[in-house]
Formats: sequence, structure tokens, C-alpha cells
Amino acid sequence: MNRIAQFEKVSFSQWKKDILSGDFKDVFSRFPDAALKQVYDSIKLPKRATTGSMGYDFFLPTPMVDIPVNSSVTIPTGIRCKIDEGWGLQIYPRSGHGFKYGVHLANTVGIIDADYYGANNEGHINVKLVNDSSIKKPIELVQGDAFCQGVFVPYGITIDDETEAKRTGGFGSTDKK
Repeated sequence: MNRIAQFEKVSFSQWKKDILSGDFKDVFSRFPDAALKQVYDSIKLPKRATTGSMGYDFFLPTPMVDIPVNSSVTIPTGIRCKIDEGWGLQIYPRSGHGFKYGVHLANTVGIIDADYYGANNEGHINVKLVNDSSIKKPIELVQGDAFCQGVFVPYGITIDDETEAKRTGGFGSTDKK
């Protein structure tokens, strides 16, 4: 089996910045730094559940998340990934959550490029879950629950590819001129 990547936590300051500027700001803005640090310290790195698992489970870093029907939430995972050239990481919802609740990712499939690791947001992986399905069931996640999964995939480039641009920004930055 190819060993082509390594998960790491982003820095506490990056995670804190992202958790306080997104969907969790109303909750976590009242937390003192010591309490935020406790939440950060409990972040678990993604892992496979079994030797035959293809996907690496990402675990909810926050105490609790409710996703009512017709709503969404962006979860700052606290995770980044160093990936070898020629590989990428695709993020999907957990199969059971999609099947039972109809939850999906806002961008259908998250694509984490190898050079995202060096972005100015430290390559922080954020996942936006959407619950707008016809199943009409709210979903409740608690800290430590697996809520999405990442799958490593190889990729190729065209024979005439001459791209030389380097990434600086984070999410959505590669289409900026």
C-alpha cells in the first residue's frame, strides 16, 4: 500500500481564527482561551476504521452540532494534510449520514490539492454539510463523531500542461488571477 500523505493539526491560532469567524462564532466567542484550547487539544486526526477501509474518518472537533432540515454548517476540522505530488484528497459525507439523513457536502465532493498544505490558511480543511434532502430528518452530531471521510486518489496531467503558478491562498484561491 502506498503511504503518500500525513494528517496534522493546524496551529491553535489558525483553528481559533476559523472557529471564531464562521458558523460557531456565536457559541465560541464566549469561551475563554483556556476552554478553546481544551477543544482544540481534543481534535483527533482522521483515521481508517478497519484495515479494509478506503476512507479516513474525520471526527467532529466541537462539542455538538445540530443540522436542522434546510440548513447547513461549516465545520473547521482543525486538520490539514501533507500530500505527495500526484495525489489528492477527496472529502465525502459519511455514507450512513447521506443514506439516513440525506446530508451532503455543499460542494458535492471536497477536493484537497497537494499544494493546499502550504496555503496562507495552513491548509485548514473546512467541511460544509448541508441538510436539505427530501428525507426531512435533522441530524445531531457530538464531539468525536465521524462526520465525513477522506479518500486519497492519484491524478494525472495532460502532456501539454505547462502550469507554473504557485498557490498562496486557501479555499477557492486557484481561480484568482
